[in-house]
Amino acid sequence: AVVCLIHKDTVFVANAGDSRAVLCRDGQAVDLSIDHKPDDEAELKRIVGAGGEVTWEGRVNGGLNLSRALGDHLYKKAADLDATQQMITALPDIKIEKIDPLHDEFIVLACDGIWNSMSSQEVVDFVRPLINNGDELSTICEKMFDKCLAPEMHNVLCDGSGSDNMTCIIVKLNKDNKEIIGGVTKRQSDSPLKEEAG
Repeated sequence: AVVCLIHKDTVFVANAGDSRAVLCRDGQAVDLSIDHKPDDEAELKRIVGAGGEVTWEGRVNGGLNLSRALGDHLYKKAADLDATQQMITALPDIKIEKIDPLHDEFIVLACDGIWNSMSSQEVVDFVRPLINNGDELSTICEKMFDKCLAPEMHNVLCDGSGSDNMTCIIVKLNKDNKEIIGGVTKRQSDSPLKEEAG
């Protein structure tokens, strides 16, 4: 899971698992989250400490290929351990990043179905020209899904990439008006029903 909150000129990102948030800054990908994988040293230590194991293919007890998640209660049953010490924990990592309206263009939040097929930079390189072309954000997401799909006959590695579920959100940051970053407007009107032109 990944969540992003934009408040004024700051973005707050929390994630647990392998969904990822990526900022496009002058065409360069800036990861705003950390993928939680079972073979990462700190994650592995917690998993083993909770009585689990990480198999050679990087799976907890041969099942999950991530080390933090919402749900997955089968991996959270050790009664003598608190929630942060279980094999799989929902404890998020949190990152805070200042937004520079002159250089920061958009944020992509997506699940591992995207990131297993494309790197952070590949996603930025794919999305950026489409945004600059004026494509609708929902259309860009659908085009990215199509790019990540791997029909069995074309997936010569047979590694399952391109066959996972895919979810994506693109947040376009407004460069022209610092007061609209994150979709929060500062418009005021005399009546809650009156809409200001412009």
